[in-house]
Amino acid sequence: MLFLVAFYIALWFKDWRLLVASLIGFTLIIILGIYEGSSMLIFGFTFADLIGRAKTKWHIAVGMIAIALMFLIVILLESETSSFQLETEVLIPIMIIQLLFPMLIYYVEKSKKLQSELTEVNTQLVQQEERQRIARDLHDTLGHTLTMIKIKTELTSKLVDKDTMRVKDELSDILATTRTALKQVRELVSDMNFISLESELTHCKQHLQTANISIKLKNHCPKLLLASVEETMLSLCLREATTNIIKHSQAKKCRIEMNEIDGILTLNIEDDGVGLHNQGLGNGLTSMKERMNALHGSASIENLSTNGTIVTLTLPIQHYRKEPTT
Repeated sequence: MLFLVAFYIALWFKDWRLLVASLIGFTLIIILGIYEGSSMLIFGFTFADLIGRAKTKWHIAVGMIAIALMFLIVILLESETSSFQLETEVLIPIMIIQLLFPMLIYYVEKSKKLQSELTEVNTQLVQQEERQRIARDLHDTLGHTLTMIKIKTELTSKLVDKDTMRVKDELSDILATTRTALKQVRELVSDMNFISLESELTHCKQHLQTANISIKLKNHCPKLLLASVEETMLSLCLREATTNIIKHSQAKKCRIEMNEIDGILTLNIEDDGVGLHNQGLGNGLTSMKERMNALHGSASIENLSTNGTIVTLTLPIQHYRKEPTT
């Protein structure tokens, strides 16, 4: 009964009570070994396992010393028996295994703890990356749409007393753009992230024209197939670049050109605006760089020799292929 009580305490606690219960258990095993034979030493594995789960190393060290003393006491007391040599040859390996057992359990438990901490840290990193992704998507997606609503509203306010029919058309466009914003919110919430590059090129063209910026679009690789993540990242970068043109450049013309040479896709967005002399890089370029770097590509923005800027997006396409022509 005392052995079972000691085992129960050692099973549920990992502090000093574990050490005391283990020492009581080893003492009881010594008594059993003296009166019932050295085979009782096998029960030492019970507490050797539990002592390896102690919180402090010195508890484990004391437990290992107790295991060694337990074997030595029983072996010395049985040294006068005729079968002493045979029993010693069996008991010594068992003693060595029991001495190593707490160390093994300790390192296994430590490994589990470290793995648990690593999993927790990875979870936090994933959550942080997800928050950053949501922030980028909100900035790139809703920011673009809300900018268009702002521009259309300003235009409508100027035309309200001059051209009633034009105002009605602009209000209809504002309503449609608002619905688009609601749809984008739903897509962000439901994690529907795929954005077609072809459709984004069309949308950007429409938005630039709405802002009275003429647009020239040249796509030299219309049949090129991209992975979903590549197409989405390029679309979001294109959206960010055109939003910046509308908001900050004061441009009158814009030129978008896409080429693919030797597995490298290049997307250039040029404007004839005021350039970067009075504008900081802001979050837009940082967001584009992060997205392109994630795909081992690059994003840059530079002033042109003439007025304006050029945004260059490059993306290596690892397994590109073209649709068969009909």
